[in-house]
Amino acid sequence: MDIVEKYFTGLSDKQVEQFRQLEGLYREWNEKINVISRKDIDALSVHHVLHSLAIAKVISFKGGTKVLDVGTGGGFPGIPLAIMFPEVDFFLVDSIGKKIKVVEGVAGALGLKNVTARQVRVETMKEKFDFIVSRAVTAFPAFVSLTRNRIRESSFNDLANGILYLKGGDFEEEIKDFRNRVSIYNIPDFFEEEFFETKKLIYMKNLK
Repeated sequence: MDIVEKYFTGLSDKQVEQFRQLEGLYREWNEKINVISRKDIDALSVHHVLHSLAIAKVISFKGGTKVLDVGTGGGFPGIPLAIMFPEVDFFLVDSIGKKIKVVEGVAGALGLKNVTARQVRVETMKEKFDFIVSRAVTAFPAFVSLTRNRIRESSFNDLANGILYLKGGDFEEEIKDFRNRVSIYNIPDFFEEEFFETKKLIYMKNLK
């Protein structure tokens, strides 16, 4: 996981050790419950961990922030962000129970007290959060609809509360109805690896 230290300085010894444990933990869990493809498990540090941390290049969440990771799968982007921001509360949800089992196993092994994992559909949730993060679980308009009314109105971070959505490829058509409300960040501006060539981060502030 030296690649994390390449782009993020000032990590504590504990954070460095947690990042270094990730690959072994995911390989171990992936043998029991397949949540990551074989090709991707060999590139976990770039395809999953660093990709998740693109969000940390756009915002440094303040302590006490509540972040919801929708469709977390095996724990991305939530687990790497929880390591990066230990004073932030992360709620990782997925509709598939076996994926949540992996999240709980990894978070437990890393001692991440700031992670709560739950098998639930986001549209049935009542809680509100400061930010909602995800890695392209559906088309953007559908995601906005799914998560509507799940975001708190009052903000205290440097970015107003809202959605941070990791997405690849051409999605201009998807965001056309939100074009004046979203900001698009090109991930190659943060990371030089070829994998990120077409990857972007969509930020949309909360809709009142």
